[in-house]
Amino acid sequence: MPSYIAELIGTAVMILFGGGVVANVVLNRSKAAGGGWIVIIMGWGFAVMLAIYAVGKYSGGHFNPAVTVGLAIAGKFPWVHVIGYIIGQMLGAMLGAYLVWRHFKPHFAVTENAIAKRDIFCTTPAIEDYPNNVISEIIGTAILMFAILFVGINEFTGGLQPVVVGFLIMAIGLSLGGTTGYAINPARDLGPRIMHALLPIPGKADANWSYAFVPVLGPMVGTILGASLYGLFYREGAGNTMGIIESLIWLIIGVVAMWALLRYATKRAEKVTLVEESPEQY
Repeated sequence: MPSYIAELIGTAVMILFGGGVVANVVLNRSKAAGGGWIVIIMGWGFAVMLAIYAVGKYSGGHFNPAVTVGLAIAGKFPWVHVIGYIIGQMLGAMLGAYLVWRHFKPHFAVTENAIAKRDIFCTTPAIEDYPNNVISEIIGTAILMFAILFVGINEFTGGLQPVVVGFLIMAIGLSLGGTTGYAINPARDLGPRIMHALLPIPGKADANWSYAFVPVLGPMVGTILGASLYGLFYREGAGNTMGIIESLIWLIIGVVAMWALLRYATKRAEKVTLVEESPEQY
């Protein structure tokens, strides 16, 4: 199976299970309605784990542009394939989101909570504070990338590495996910957000495009920081493909990108506040 197709299929599987567990919990008249945050976290962890088991042997099981870029920064994935992987991941996320909508279509019709319906597709922060939301996504993704790279240098009993990654996703969600819904994956948020905007979902809210930059750009900055810190701290063995100078350069790029993104987020937040206070002027 071509690796690009494997990324498309794997990402679709991940979104089908991950978005599906959210739909199960939040939509009316679902037998799992009210299952809560723990159920959602476990569903997402198993979603990633099973997607890796399904097609990981063909593509490495990234399903996340931040992971693909982080691996490329660490010298563990060729840059020439990055764009193809990201395209496959975006298309797979959109396909998975469509399948979730089709599977739960009658339940969307009997659910009045428009925000809950949007949350099935994309993330919404518990407290909308763009700079702090960005920080949350950066921290979560930096830890994800840092941990994935260190997991990769350990020896596990055959077939157990996807289980470890699945539990890593659960750990990040349980400990850090309550602030933004822990996208930590641009494709996981943007692809389904586009589908939410396109699909004929009754009584839906807008796609909240003003917030969309947070779960897309935050993880990309986070992965730069996570990969560069891995390169700095892991200095033993053949598994280290990053030199000190290269790691420092990437760290500086990550810090500058974080500064720029936080400055942009602050300006966006100020503009949103002005629009809310004086809507007639905009």
